[in-house]
Amino acid sequence: MTRFVYTLLLYALLPRALWHLLWRARRQPAYLRGIRERFGYYRQNATRPLIWIHAVSVGETRAAEPLICALQARHSSHQILLTHMTPTGWETGETLYGDKVLRCYLPYDYPGSAARFLDHFRPRVGMLMETEIWSNLIHACRQRGVPLYLVNARLSEKSFAKYRRFPELTRTSLRELTRIAAQTQDDAQRLAALGAENALIAGNLKFDIAPPMAQLELGRAWRNGYGKGRPVLLAASTRDGEEELLLSRWGDLQVPSALLVIVPRHPQRFDEVAALLARRGLRYQRRSDNASIDPRTQVILGDSMGEMFAYYAACDVAFIGGSLLPFGSQNLIEACAAGKPVLFGPHTYNFAEAAESALAAGAALRVANADELMREARRLLTDAGAARRMGEAGLAFTKAHQGATQRVLELVGW
Repeated sequence: MTRFVYTLLLYALLPRALWHLLWRARRQPAYLRGIRERFGYYRQNATRPLIWIHAVSVGETRAAEPLICALQARHSSHQILLTHMTPTGWETGETLYGDKVLRCYLPYDYPGSAARFLDHFRPRVGMLMETEIWSNLIHACRQRGVPLYLVNARLSEKSFAKYRRFPELTRTSLRELTRIAAQTQDDAQRLAALGAENALIAGNLKFDIAPPMAQLELGRAWRNGYGKGRPVLLAASTRDGEEELLLSRWGDLQVPSALLVIVPRHPQRFDEVAALLARRGLRYQRRSDNASIDPRTQVILGDSMGEMFAYYAACDVAFIGGSLLPFGSQNLIEACAAGKPVLFGPHTYNFAEAAESALAAGAALRVANADELMREARRLLTDAGAARRMGEAGLAFTKAHQGATQRVLELVGW
């Protein structure tokens, strides 16, 4: 597929893209915000030279944090422009950075939209986080002499197979990037197999994220409020269908007074999970109510954004969502960085190397299903020594893999 054919296909899919926004807005009205920006029309203007970083959604936005902090420290005369594609990414950027960065939506990958975006903001350099190959945008940057890097790049086998279906377009786009900073050797090899000529290994920026002290203190306050001596199992960043699996086996945990904390990955599912808890007749409370925890409460629904480190700080054992069902897993590194024993399911292709390294370090355990999850959780909740050793291994594991931020800065030359 050439870029011309790709562009024609994008125009043909425009009605579907608009319908997608309207459909998502039914559950998350914020999708209707900034529609003009999705086509390259902006009201805000930069007052200083810009360093542009694109982070699609929550995970990429959080991963960019150490890089953004380092760039702000080194280049105080520049502004950071952070672009997103989802409202949750935009909201996470607001929570993490406030008014310290400019935020907007990146336009869809139409030639005119990409041109308007670049001509309006005129970034001095651009960085795309993780797996973002926007062919028209990349080409427009090359035409304007804007250095554009793919950083913290990862490419799962699933994504590799998808891009391999369009070899010419993918190869051309990868070669128009200035350079690529891959997370792992496997990522670099898959990118090279698609035609990249400039992929180097820099590591994973997520290892450089330090748990914020304010969130650790918040988590300790929550833990005190849960009740003295109550064992706490956290189900972090759960995906559609996983809550049902967990709750169907919750009775098998058989740990007296245990408390389950469920934090769905997507905020539009908070009410859905609350309805599930109600149907099952479980006593639950919502984090958003900010109320004292009743000793009879069985489940806390973590319906808040930007507080994941606090949830980790308040738990005894952390299960990482997106891994019991084939979603590829969510970020397991933050739980390890908080010094908590980690459990995850069989599906970890989004964090394949990190998962295997955590297993080898003794920081995590893989479970096959919800039955095994409850067995291992019961063991760790009742064996303080085993839980402590896994938590300490997690701290050592994250420390050993730090340094990606510095390597990315050296690669980019900023």
